[in-house]
Amino acid sequence: MFPLLLALPALLFLLITWQVVADGPLVRLDERLSVALVRPDRLSELLADLGNVQVAVPVLVLAAGYTAWRARDTGAPRWWLPGTAAVVLMTLVPALVVPLKELTDRPGTPAVPPATGYYPSGHTATAAIAYGCAALLLLPRLRSVATRRALVAGCAAVVLGVSCGLVRRGYHWPLDVVASWCLCAVLLACYVRVLSRSSRRTSAGTPSSRTGPS
Repeated sequence: MFPLLLALPALLFLLITWQVVADGPLVRLDERLSVALVRPDRLSELLADLGNVQVAVPVLVLAAGYTAWRARDTGAPRWWLPGTAAVVLMTLVPALVVPLKELTDRPGTPAVPPATGYYPSGHTATAAIAYGCAALLLLPRLRSVATRRALVAGCAAVVLGVSCGLVRRGYHWPLDVVASWCLCAVLLACYVRVLSRSSRRTSAGTPSSRTGPS
């Protein structure tokens, strides 16, 4: 299952990147779609701003700090790992996105000043990783199924809102946003995998409360 979670978004990301670099037919379709979708307004700008580093990263830091504090308070082993891994993953976003922007050198939409380096969308990636990791950190702390579903739905709504705001405002082409979704799907899958394997190793190394001299 895990290889499939990686392969599908990774292949789609490679396909989109190839089309952007080669100025393929998918790019021309993307440009036509953007013309139909761009309708700059105050709401789209506000939604796009939710993907700013100054907004999204503090949300992740708060979630990481809170869950680490709660885990340490309950004596959980490796209480620091989930939050630290989430923050490290967040730092990887610019390390991956900035070189891709320079390599693809894609120009912006007509709605923004002439410039290049719009592919993939950094705001989308920031939102997906920050809010996605925050949700993953908080989920184990929630007991109610309804609350968990509300958290996941809220996280998805925020990321989708940022994405729609970026496209509607004309800050990014639709493919810039979709490519970031694919990239972040791979990163989040790896994050979940690392935490899952660490949890299994911790459980395997923890002696049972029934063992010991009787």
